[in-house]
Amino acid sequence: MSRGASARRAAAAAVVGVVVYIAIDVLLVFLRPHFSVLHNAESDYGSAGKWGWVMNVNFVLRGALSLAVVFALSRVVTARRIRPALWLLGAWGVASGLLAFFPDDPVGTKTVGTSAKMHLLLAFIAFTCVLVGTIWGSRVLRRQDGWKPVSTVLQVLSWVAIVPILALGRVHLRPRSLGGLWEKIFLGIELAWFLIVAAWIAWGGDPGGM
Repeated sequence: MSRGASARRAAAAAVVGVVVYIAIDVLLVFLRPHFSVLHNAESDYGSAGKWGWVMNVNFVLRGALSLAVVFALSRVVTARRIRPALWLLGAWGVASGLLAFFPDDPVGTKTVGTSAKMHLLLAFIAFTCVLVGTIWGSRVLRRQDGWKPVSTVLQVLSWVAIVPILALGRVHLRPRSLGGLWEKIFLGIELAWFLIVAAWIAWGGDPGGM
């Protein structure tokens, strides 16, 4: 299989992954209605209790779709300066998948267990890596032939993501805060970045001279 064909297949799979991921997130709102979209972190849906396993499957899916985009990018962009972005986005993907194996304690839990602390550490690593990785990657793609039609949108998304993450850092994930909402906005922006990159590789122009 050629580099271009394998990149397109991986990118197409990532697009499907993003759509399924969002659908599962929406489903969890109804499966675990005692959690608040505004106040609870997405990770709370994967905490102990009925249907928690569904969110954990979604974490693995997020890791897989992210790594698929990283693979596709590595096949179509040969510039060496893309490599730091690929490593950062790869770290986000791995950390996202690992979240499934360290259940979170819901917002407001008095005693935070070891698993929840590990979950928070992985989430911090993932969020930091994806924020820096998308900004770096957008700057590189802006200079690549074939990416101009989507490069501006990618740059805007990568920089706008700073707003919700700063807001989250200010309010934190406390009971009755809007931390859950800011976290979901941040994740939505980053997933939109992955979706656009994947769709462009799969069905857009000719981003890598494939």
